[in-house]
Amino acid sequence: MTEPKGPPTTLPRFSATFDPHTLAEIRRAAATGIYDIRGGGTKRRLPHFDDLLFLGASVSRYPLEGYRETCGTEVVLGARFARKPIRLKTPVTIAGMSFGALSAQAKEALGRGASLAGTSTTTGDGGMTPEERGQSQTLVYQYLPSRYGMNPKDLRKADAIEIVIGQGAKPGGGGMLLGQKISDRVAQMRTLPKGIDQRSACRHPDWTGPDDLEIKIGELREITDWEKPIYVKVGASRPYYDIALAVKSGADVVVLDGMQGGTAATQDVFIEHVGIPILAAIRPAVQALQDLGMHRKVQLIVSGGIRSGADVAKALALGADAVAIGTAALVALGDNDPRHEAEYNALGSTAGAYDDWHEGRDPAGITTQDPALAARLDPVEAGRRLANYLAVLTLEAQTIARACGKSHLHNLEPEDLVALTVEAAAMAGVPLAGTEWIPGRNGPGY
Repeated sequence: MTEPKGPPTTLPRFSATFDPHTLAEIRRAAATGIYDIRGGGTKRRLPHFDDLLFLGASVSRYPLEGYRETCGTEVVLGARFARKPIRLKTPVTIAGMSFGALSAQAKEALGRGASLAGTSTTTGDGGMTPEERGQSQTLVYQYLPSRYGMNPKDLRKADAIEIVIGQGAKPGGGGMLLGQKISDRVAQMRTLPKGIDQRSACRHPDWTGPDDLEIKIGELREITDWEKPIYVKVGASRPYYDIALAVKSGADVVVLDGMQGGTAATQDVFIEHVGIPILAAIRPAVQALQDLGMHRKVQLIVSGGIRSGADVAKALALGADAVAIGTAALVALGDNDPRHEAEYNALGSTAGAYDDWHEGRDPAGITTQDPALAARLDPVEAGRRLANYLAVLTLEAQTIARACGKSHLHNLEPEDLVALTVEAAAMAGVPLAGTEWIPGRNGPGY
């Protein structure tokens, strides 16, 4: 008797460990002998703000009526020591993204959009451009290990200074800007040879620890006559201790960037395997501020994967004073838009993949130094789009705050939140939904 012929009774099955992407990466590494470099942030699924829910008001809490009762959104940053703290209409700010990584038109658009919305934007590595300073009502100047484009004149032109210790996509690692984006102008601003790959240092050349950071903050205060708020930015890895040391070093504001934050270019292995999610980092950072008696006195800005007004509200409820957006801001300007799908396909990518930012051939004219491509972006129109997006984020956050009975976004608190997963409950320090259980509540900082 012969066995019946027909389709196999089982289907081929991929390994969870050696999935198609992993197999393709092994083959690529074996063929080239070099690691993969890309832009954007982590692509793996991580615990995030979607794993939290708000408890809206009903009988035990009274909601606010949106048509008649106000909900404040303004925030003051840097009042600890600075003589001229920053006053913003919304707690949603624009994160540092450099001229070099972005076109001059994109930097101008970020300034225009932030100014229309009444918030701040940030220079990024490589210095300050006239377009950006001219269109930014409030501009934060990043002071990075590379010192590219840094000069005391621009420090004094800024409204605040952000000392960058680390970035969420690559804490402990320096930046990259590939040669195809080192144009004549970028090379001149950074004092680099044109067309040669640039690697930024992973640490500041003149300090080796918190004592030197305190000295550096003092120098910057003297240069700017104690007018400008001094921020310190860290990538999320050991947030309790990093935030505590930044505060003790004299920072007015601390910026905490989770691993969902993007980058212009770095090793894929860095993006996916170094750092911790922003959801896991906020509560230890807030705890450090509370233990030092500095919560709300030293402001906390968090970033890394902020997309919606719900994300903004959740970050503030966990104890942040403001948030910063980067990837979402570029999308609002028009990056990775499906209307350019054919051109993204020609690059071996697709709209929404965000893995081609480092190559400098962005058809949207945003992450490029190619004059013809950059000219496609209208800074005025792109700025309006960004301002619209910032307005929506603010309105969504207000809607949630009113639903929780809060008259200001900063009145949101952990008590307004529950978690959908055990992991999120432990990381955020809020109860698992339907219970009073907060997993892992023990020990300082975590």
